[in-house]
Amino acid sequence: MAYESYADFLNALENAEELIRIKEPIATELEITEIADREMKKPGGGKAIYIEKPTVNGEISSIPLVINTMGSNNRMAMALGADSVATVAAKLGSLVQAKPPTGFRDAMGLLSKALELRHARPKKVKNGPCKEVIHHFSTPQTQTDPWPIAPNIEKLQSTSKDPPTLLDLPILKCWPLDGGRFLTLPCVVTRDPDTGDRNLGMYRMQVYDDQSAGMHWQLQKVAARHGRRYYENGERMPVAVFLGGDPVYPFCATAPMPDGLDEFLLAGYLRSKSVEMIQCETCDLEVPANADIVIEGYIDTTEPLREEGPFGDHTGYYTLPEPYPVFHITAITHRKNAIYPATIVGIPPMEDFYMGSASVKLFLPIFQMNFPEITDIALPAEGTFHNLVFVSIKKTYPMQAFKIMHGLWGMGQMMFSKFIVVVDDFVDVHNTSEVLFHMCADTDPQRDSILTKGPADVLDHATSEIGIGSKLGIDATRKISGESFTRNWPPLIKMDEKIRASVDQRFSK
Repeated sequence: MAYESYADFLNALENAEELIRIKEPIATELEITEIADREMKKPGGGKAIYIEKPTVNGEISSIPLVINTMGSNNRMAMALGADSVATVAAKLGSLVQAKPPTGFRDAMGLLSKALELRHARPKKVKNGPCKEVIHHFSTPQTQTDPWPIAPNIEKLQSTSKDPPTLLDLPILKCWPLDGGRFLTLPCVVTRDPDTGDRNLGMYRMQVYDDQSAGMHWQLQKVAARHGRRYYENGERMPVAVFLGGDPVYPFCATAPMPDGLDEFLLAGYLRSKSVEMIQCETCDLEVPANADIVIEGYIDTTEPLREEGPFGDHTGYYTLPEPYPVFHITAITHRKNAIYPATIVGIPPMEDFYMGSASVKLFLPIFQMNFPEITDIALPAEGTFHNLVFVSIKKTYPMQAFKIMHGLWGMGQMMFSKFIVVVDDFVDVHNTSEVLFHMCADTDPQRDSILTKGPADVLDHATSEIGIGSKLGIDATRKISGESFTRNWPPLIKMDEKIRASVDQRFSK
């Protein structure tokens, strides 16, 4: 199912009684965070919150704000246009695991999958709701522009006497020690200058003034790699940021897609409708035509980096200030009735836990293509995404658990995982208590643990150096011959099934 606007998605949430409205003015400075944090901490993630009158420095914004829209299993499924995330995962899994047909029925099944893919490719359009209001900003020309400016700029400059800037949007100051206001749910579009490959990512942005913001793409991110090439070439880097539109966009922006594979392909497949892309006004990039707000601009590669932060992050701690590129704004376009989507991060559980869990479920079939013994993966909320990973496997040979640890540490963002615990296939990795029981009961710490080194999340304050850290793997599976274990492994305590059935029948009332 495709949502034609963020408003359509919010209507669906409200009809499903998954959204609450707040009509009184609420401050974007800390107050919205406190309200949202309380809601996110409720069992199951609480409700989405639609704030009709967010205030910026005491003034009511003309743009409403919505938060926690994907902060539950149900709302996450609705964002993907499905009854459940498992349904979407099964659909994607059948596609990536498709095999050559051996008969007519198989051929027809493969054909139906191919027909579903026709929606994956983005489609270019000339007009879209994201350009109902257009404002262009004059910028200093410190470099030769590598792209043509839109020919209708002079006309666009006269569309408003009081154009909105970053200071007019209801951008949150989330936590008391934050360095300022931060866009927390921006979809950032960049392009590889060598291959032309497009990337959609999500990187927080600190507002510096009315026309500039920090671009916090970490050194291992795809956009950072794109940026390094522009810096090496000494060229200005075009960047486009959009908010709103179909809720599948921010999900795809955070999904662990392989480098070079366009996230808008995944978005089109998930929404069963091609993403309509429209050319930006002032830079050579495209954004979804149904976005609510588009912020166009560039990064000047001759300009010094600027300190960004502190920021109350998903680690539960403040990320301390570090130098990052500055994003300069050349245009802001938006719907006439735009909605500003936001999120907050902090001590879990938060909205991002449900987004991360959905990503793991959807991409589990890809992990299983490389490691067929994997039965399930979970990222517990306490691990703040990738700090803690639980993996269950169907074990068939010695040291198999260690093979899985090394393999996962070599796959995409799994390289940031500080702790990987591997258990047997009968253990429910989504039940943290059950995993911890087996980790404590089924391990000898010296024999069943491994310490290694590798890349670390730059947001991790505990590492001795930024971006470099150690990892701990724990084999909590039953030990077999060849794993320095010569004793008999005892059976788990389990009641006789006949007795269980008898007791169920006798005491069911």
